[in-house]
Amino acid sequence: MKFKGIILLCGLVVSATIQGFAQSKIDPKDISHKMQWFGDAKLGIFIHAGIYAVDGIDESWSFHNKKISHADYMKQLKGFTMKNYNPVFWADLIKESGARYAVLTTKHHDGVAMYDTKLNDLSIVKSTPAKRDMVKPLFEELRKRDIKCGAYFSLIDWSNINYPGFLKDSSRYSVPDDYERWGRFRNFFQGQIKEINAMFKPDLWWFDGDWEHSAEEWESQKVRHLILSGNPDAIINGRLQGYGDYETPEQNFPVSRPKYNWWELCMTTSENWGYHRDDTWKTPYEVITIFVDAVSNGGNLLLDMGPKADGTIPDEQIHVLKELGAWNKKHGEAIFNTLGGLPQGHFYGPTTLSKDSTSLYLFLHGHVSGTVMLKGLVNNIKEISVVGNGTQLSHKVVGKISWSPVPGLVYIDIPENVLDNYMTVLKLKLDKPLKLYRGQGGLN
Repeated sequence: MKFKGIILLCGLVVSATIQGFAQSKIDPKDISHKMQWFGDAKLGIFIHAGIYAVDGIDESWSFHNKKISHADYMKQLKGFTMKNYNPVFWADLIKESGARYAVLTTKHHDGVAMYDTKLNDLSIVKSTPAKRDMVKPLFEELRKRDIKCGAYFSLIDWSNINYPGFLKDSSRYSVPDDYERWGRFRNFFQGQIKEINAMFKPDLWWFDGDWEHSAEEWESQKVRHLILSGNPDAIINGRLQGYGDYETPEQNFPVSRPKYNWWELCMTTSENWGYHRDDTWKTPYEVITIFVDAVSNGGNLLLDMGPKADGTIPDEQIHVLKELGAWNKKHGEAIFNTLGGLPQGHFYGPTTLSKDSTSLYLFLHGHVSGTVMLKGLVNNIKEISVVGNGTQLSHKVVGKISWSPVPGLVYIDIPENVLDNYMTVLKLKLDKPLKLYRGQGGLN
């Protein structure tokens, strides 16, 4: 796509600030010190690996939504081989993408453990031809590459006989009527959390399914304590009924900037979390622009991939991650270890800031050439360059009145020969920490 564009930056006299903490039962001071790596990481890779890849159907939800019977769903255990599983290749690909962390399913809602649980026989080690633990070798390879390791764990376990049933269905029993049975299930799922914590020491816990029961029924506070007592630096996502450290909007990108200090958009690369044979894939351009928008709004992107049942990764997935990685390698200074950029309405495109707020990065969608415009920038610009190739760009300030506090308009010419294939990034070196004007003109 090629078009000429004018991009606006309108502003308030403001310095870069950090958003408020998520609504939770956790004191922000208790987590801020250990959340810094997460805030700097920006990109994680989500891995939905499970028996659902055998037939290429929805993970767990396919039997819940009656697309298939539970019995037929569980027959996929016989076809889960992992014969081509190569954790070295997986870790190399994740590293190449630019991701700083990865989150692997240890157990989805179907109850099938992807590691050697000692609490039942429903695992890929004991109940599938794979007969091996998927988690340990991948965590080992990721850590060799300085990539943080996250464990996805479903609190729900629709295959466990002591779980009440699907969603609000109490066909087995209701919790108030048989609290002793519910207690047996709690002991089971908390036992698996203890196993995972002891065996793998995840840097991050990614819970799912908390919507089905209250914090009291899950014993969320206890769950948090048992994780941190054995692994005090672990961080926990927001799906623990108020006892997590950060929020995780799913698939749908927030229109307004989330009012959380720490947040992460989890999103598929295709239309599904797990492997589907007939999937539709996002393009590298789409993935890169979604990623940049998340970072610009002070968040992370947790980008999903779904391996096949034999352990191979679809070619389309590999292509997207490699293209994302090449773009990150070129533009990393504008992404990693940065702050979320300007508030909405200040610039018609994503922005980020260096931690000292003296460098402002502007992201140009598509092939924008011609002139772009900034409005409301109080600072003097020392230098403008194109990230990744260092080309110096000229700028012009128009309309600045000496007696008025209202800053002039900044025009920047963008030659076509400096454009990136996916998204071009400009770096504005400022004379001091960012200051913006957002008055109403005149003498305001």
